[in-house]
Amino acid sequence: MQILQTPIEYLKGVGPAKADLLKKELRIFTYRDLLNLFPFRYVDRSRFYKINEISSTETEVQIIGKITKLEEVGAARAKRLTAHFVDETGSVELVWFKGLKWLKNSLKLNQPYVLFAKPSMFNNRYNFAHPDLELLEEFKASPLQGLQPVYPSTEKLNGRNINARTLAKLTQTLLPQLKGALPEIYPPEFLKENGLAPREASYFEVHFPKNVERLEKAGYRLKFDEFFMLQLDMIRQKKIHQIKQRGFAFSALGENFNNFYNNELPFELTGAQKKVLKEIRKDIMHGLHMNRLVQGDVGSGKTIVALMCMLMAIDNGFQACLMAPTEILATQHYNGLKELVENLPVEIALLTGSTKAAARRELHAKLEDGSLHILIGTHALIEDKVKYKNLGMAVIDEQHRFGVAQRAQLWKKNTLPPHILIMTATPIPRTLAMSVYGNLDISVIDELPPGRKPITTVHRYDSNRLKVFGFMKDEIAIGRQVYVVYPLIEESKQMDYKDLQDGYESIVRAFPKSDYQVSIVHGKMKATDKEWEMQRFAKGETQIMVATTVIEVGVNVPNASVMVIESAERFGLSQLHQLRGRVGRGAEQSFCILMTSHKLSSDAKTRIKTMVRTNDGFEISEVDMKLRGPGDLMGTRQSGILNLKIADLMKDGAILEQARNAAINLLEKDPQLQQPEHYGILQHFNSQVKRKMQWGRIS
Repeated sequence: MQILQTPIEYLKGVGPAKADLLKKELRIFTYRDLLNLFPFRYVDRSRFYKINEISSTETEVQIIGKITKLEEVGAARAKRLTAHFVDETGSVELVWFKGLKWLKNSLKLNQPYVLFAKPSMFNNRYNFAHPDLELLEEFKASPLQGLQPVYPSTEKLNGRNINARTLAKLTQTLLPQLKGALPEIYPPEFLKENGLAPREASYFEVHFPKNVERLEKAGYRLKFDEFFMLQLDMIRQKKIHQIKQRGFAFSALGENFNNFYNNELPFELTGAQKKVLKEIRKDIMHGLHMNRLVQGDVGSGKTIVALMCMLMAIDNGFQACLMAPTEILATQHYNGLKELVENLPVEIALLTGSTKAAARRELHAKLEDGSLHILIGTHALIEDKVKYKNLGMAVIDEQHRFGVAQRAQLWKKNTLPPHILIMTATPIPRTLAMSVYGNLDISVIDELPPGRKPITTVHRYDSNRLKVFGFMKDEIAIGRQVYVVYPLIEESKQMDYKDLQDGYESIVRAFPKSDYQVSIVHGKMKATDKEWEMQRFAKGETQIMVATTVIEVGVNVPNASVMVIESAERFGLSQLHQLRGRVGRGAEQSFCILMTSHKLSSDAKTRIKTMVRTNDGFEISEVDMKLRGPGDLMGTRQSGILNLKIADLMKDGAILEQARNAAINLLEKDPQLQQPEHYGILQHFNSQVKRKMQWGRIS
């Protein structure tokens, strides 16, 4: 195993200069890193073409021929090297724009070469720019025939002639040295149960496969390994948490909960809400610590579920808190929940950065003597000076907006950590949830409350703006309100997008002050000004709210029925879905209008079509993951958790599921991996998981 730690500069054909480039460009420091640089595709080098058989510029072709003439063409800066390449059926031109001196000295005339490249068309003739050339005798001696690996490279590496072919040759040099250095980690029975190929053979085959069938088996094995170790880590953390971490037991469903459920609930709970409440109740009844993620689409009723959990805490003599990422959202929660509990003997308060000192003092006193039952706020809730008498339930909204360390501070607010309920309105694709949140219990609210009409979403180009203004006027005429959202606050020289100020002026021109009132809200405003404008809109004093994405999580205005998103191509899918969720909160039909220019990238077209086609947040999140990739979707803080080299969450969901099931079964049989036959798994796991702190327990 020690050979895998060998610095890459010791590999034949590398040397110090090449090693520096490999380290900087591809993070290859050791033999292990090169072994784990997997091909991203394979090309079939088994077929040879004749020059007169070339019929397309779509795919690479492989030809045996000779260079009969080399020539430098063009002036000093625009100089290129051309070659006349022939076989018995015809000739083509080869051309190079870089490395001319080296090429001119190394290419041999009238020697048989194997050419491999994608043809292009110039002056009605096929030619090849920067082709891959290898002397026929060297090609015959190389294992790089049949299915040939193509490795990821970079522009800088290609510029120094370290291309995919070079990386293949380095890997070809490395592999024979690793015979016996990749021992099997699973017992024979486990390999058989899961249909896995041997480990060492899989590494060799995935780099230089003999055929497609063997490549598939090798790829399956190595992907399974990655997912299995990830799942083993997640499930183990979860089991440790369940065994070791005690929580407060909420044994009774008391007066507040029952009174609210029977008399105050504004609508019948959906089946999904009832199911999630049962799952939570089961968690908190017996003194185990709850660590649960509740996913639900925009408007699915997560807040009602959270309130009922907080009432369970209060009925058992505990306090509860709800932490939101912004003052706007915290205030919205406070106003909504205050209204819901106004007929109950429950005291509720709001704590944000704007809370005045006198109000803070009163709030702190009530919190410490226990007369304050529910505290809602921003991260001000976790400050050291905020002391609870008996915090038993902490609800965290919009979980991805808080750092893990911030959430960890909630654990210190009582002798035992409070139960943690995390709510997210951005549904997470199933494969991603299994990977990143495998150590949390996950509940899903996948139904919308009855009576909610699906929002009608349409795509309109900038040239249709007058018609869109006409539609807005029609909606306002029947008493509705409209959001208009822009992506930028100030004009950008680089981007030809409408900015907020420009948009506000055009709205005011189209909707004159004599007949209409317009609010404007953006992130650079003072909190008090922002709040004032939002309140005007919420009270119906203004008909149009012109805003940036500050309202993505913000005011709840049931009367707002139209959401116009300007330059919609600039927004990500989850952001578009969140913005659309600002309307459709009343009983009336609501509309989302996506405005774009005619110039759209293929990704932008996919996003727009997805939004028009579906209101299902889970379907949207799957498309979003395909477009952006899992690391990007989770944000920089979590992306390192995955660190997958060969497995792909988007394509390999079935392998992930099998690996997870195998990990669960193994830990049920041998929770500590102490049985002799599992020694290989334990050793490999310990080498993979270099833990700094058990953040996973916090979520």
